[in-house]
Amino acid sequence: MRLAVYRPPQAAHGPVAVLYYLSGLSCTEENFTIKAGAQRVASELGLMLVVPDTSPRDTGIPGEADDEHVGAGASLYVDATQAPWSRHFRMYSYVTEELPALIESAFPADPTRRSICGHSMGGHGALIVALRNPDRYRSVSAFAPIASPTRSPWPQQAFEMYLGPDTDSWKAYDTCELLRSRHRFPGTILVDQGGADDRIGALRPDLLDETCREVGQALKLRVQPGYDHNYYFVSSFIAEHLRFHAQAMAA
Repeated sequence: MRLAVYRPPQAAHGPVAVLYYLSGLSCTEENFTIKAGAQRVASELGLMLVVPDTSPRDTGIPGEADDEHVGAGASLYVDATQAPWSRHFRMYSYVTEELPALIESAFPADPTRRSICGHSMGGHGALIVALRNPDRYRSVSAFAPIASPTRSPWPQQAFEMYLGPDTDSWKAYDTCELLRSRHRFPGTILVDQGGADDRIGALRPDLLDETCREVGQALKLRVQPGYDHNYYFVSSFIAEHLRFHAQAMAA
């Protein structure tokens, strides 16, 4: 696995808070690192940024890079149970266990101050990770997350290949299904969605809003007029997300 780490100047004096950022479909660890412009504000706030790749690469699985929706760059942050994916594609365990352990052993990262964020497929990843591990993260936010992948065509294809045909097993990786099964995050979930995003019908922010209202999960959903799905959208609002997380981790 490849990853990028930004270490702020404050890390020279002791452990700092860490924001884990999960990227979207087809991205690598470079997309956010290069395009989002997050380092300036992270430096000001004293936040370490950790950006993993979106999947393993070059695993030897035949055709692993042939379909942009399944395989390399398209892990959906699940622990695959089906061969041949199950040997390498265990991204949920990587994000929640292996990666934090690595970061906290190799960098001045405060293990008591973690938060998580993501974009699109990575927004989905951030939400499910936080809902399933609310005691490990101080805050969670997302840009245009896939709110209910079991209801969107291409994630359904990937889920079947990774997790098998039993759709009940898919619910453990679906934000809206997790909320309905009594998973909660103790803080407010921050979500930004571009109002001109041509993928909004598959992302289902409306369903996320409806589900959070039904179950009593605090959600701040902001639909930003004129913005689409790309990194200009992320870079326009990343500073607000960083400040949101810094405030939560300073509490």
